[in-house]
Parts: sequence; C-alpha cells; structure tokens
Amino acid sequence: MRVLITGGAGFIGSHLTEKLLGQGHSVTVLDDLSTGAADNLAAVRDKEEFKLHVGSCLDEPLVIELVDQADYTIHLAAAVGVKLIVERPVHTIETNVKATEVVLAAAAKKQKRVLIASTSEVYGKSVKVPFHEDDDISLGPTNRSRWAYACSKALDEWLAFAYCSEKNVPAIIIRFFNTVGPRQTGRYGMVLPNFVRQALTGEDITVFGDGKQARCFGHVHDAVEGLTRLMMAKDAVGRVFNIGSTEEVTISQLAERVKKATGSSSSIKYIPYEEAYAEGFEDMPRRIPDVTRLFETTGFKPERTLDEIIADVIEDQKAILEGKR
Repeated sequence: MRVLITGGAGFIGSHLTEKLLGQGHSVTVLDDLSTGAADNLAAVRDKEEFKLHVGSCLDEPLVIELVDQADYTIHLAAAVGVKLIVERPVHTIETNVKATEVVLAAAAKKQKRVLIASTSEVYGKSVKVPFHEDDDISLGPTNRSRWAYACSKALDEWLAFAYCSEKNVPAIIIRFFNTVGPRQTGRYGMVLPNFVRQALTGEDITVFGDGKQARCFGHVHDAVEGLTRLMMAKDAVGRVFNIGSTEEVTISQLAERVKKATGSSSSIKYIPYEEAYAEGFEDMPRRIPDVTRLFETTGFKPERTLDEIIADVIEDQKAILEGKR
C-alpha cells in the first residue's frame, strides 16, 4: 500500500512513517520542515520505499500529484503548540484550514481515502467529561487567539464531513489527546518535554496557571497504533474518533512526578497565564477522552501508563542533552 503523510517529519508523523514502513508499506512524506525536522526521519531516509518531499501543503499542484500517487493520505500537517498558536493566529488559521481544503480537494478527484488529524481542543471549554465524539463543543470568544486553533480544527472537521457527503471522499477524523513521547520538542509549549528538560538541567519546573488543570497524556506509539488501525477499518469512514489515554493527572501532579522520576532538586514555580501567554488567556480545566468508539471499531485502546511515558521522555531528553540525538 502507498501512503502519503503530510507533516510526516513531525513528532507523530515520523513515528507513523517508521511504523508503516515496518509493516511493508510505501511511504511518501510531504513536510515544509517548519516545525518538523528531517533528522526525525534519519532511521528511514535510506529505505527504498521511503520518499521525502520538502514542500508545503498549500502547493496545490504538488499535493494533487502526491495524493494521486497514494492509496491513502494521512493529513497531519498543522500549526501546533499553544505558544505558536497564541503568537501567530494568522499562520494557525491559514495553515490548518487552507491546507486541509487543498488535501481534501485533491482526494476528491479520485475518492481517495484520507485521514484528517484533529484535536481534543475542539471540545473547547466543555466541562462534560469524558469527552465523547458526538458531544457539543463550546469555544471561547473570537477576540481570544487562544481559540483560533480549536476553531480552525473544528472547521477542518466540517470540511471533511462536507467532502465526505458531497464529494464521496472516504474521510476519517481523529482527535488526538495530549500525545507525548520521544522526539517531541518543547519549543512551542509542549509541557512534558519542557518539564523533563527543566528537571534534568536543574532549572525551575515552570507550571503555567495554578496547576489544577488536568490532562491525559498518551504515548505516541499508542496514538500511531490507533491511527493505523483506523486507516484500515471498514466502519471508520465518515466518523470521528478520540485517541488518547484515560489516565488523568493535574499539571501540578505531573511536575511532581517528573521531579521524582528524574531525582531532580528543581523547584516548581507557578507562572500566571498572563505572563506565560497573553492577557485574558483561557484554558480547559479537564480533558479526558471517551475511547469506547475507538475500541469498538478497532479492538484497540491506549494502554501505556503515565510512568512509562515519563520514563521514555526522560530517556529522550537525556539523549538530547548529551548530544546523542
């Protein structure tokens, strides 16, 4: 099978590329390397069934050509990270919405199956947990750039459903919940690699807000396993699926667990959202997925524990600090 992965040099995309190649598939990656890195694909760059195209998903002729050559397209390319989203809302909206429309339009030409990556952010400020795929969403006001990402990804989903019903595109939507693991950078505000790096270097572990906000951190290998199963599932087309762990932890608790796991003497420092991001920044108090639909459709649900995840991130960050990666 021939698979096109947009954003395939990124954190999730590079792990997905390795998995698909390991399963005997042919993989083409399209990535502009703005947040991804060619080094993430070092382990596969010499494989005969792998190709890397450095380019943009906004390059319509290129996307049409690559989608046409593929049996399946997995669209991961997007603006990511709270810090980047708050600082560059125009880039966020343009990258997410325009690129997704280009990919879907290309897939529509020959009704190619396409998997669209979305996010738990689309649930917005909902307090009904766990989040089910058919729940209502509740976003903040339009004058807060914080919600630009959630809104853009919700629009991606509506586009996917529109192309599915009107253009007969076999589209599948995945909402990732706080996916973490090796190769994830803390450059754009990803909390776990930042905590681990700070703990290992003896810096203050910086918690934004009061630390009471709760999240479920899922391992990237679990996310990729769920994604590849959905890609092949007969009953997945035209539906939305949550992918993530259901093990909840507050950000304060996460900081303490990282400190303990690294044996660090770092202090835990709390920084108001207004200092970390922007005045009026809003956050989601809890974010817990209902993964029943994923399990019923694929027979799989994420199982790696938070302790395992933290250990993997510590190993990865140590390798970076020691110049081994």
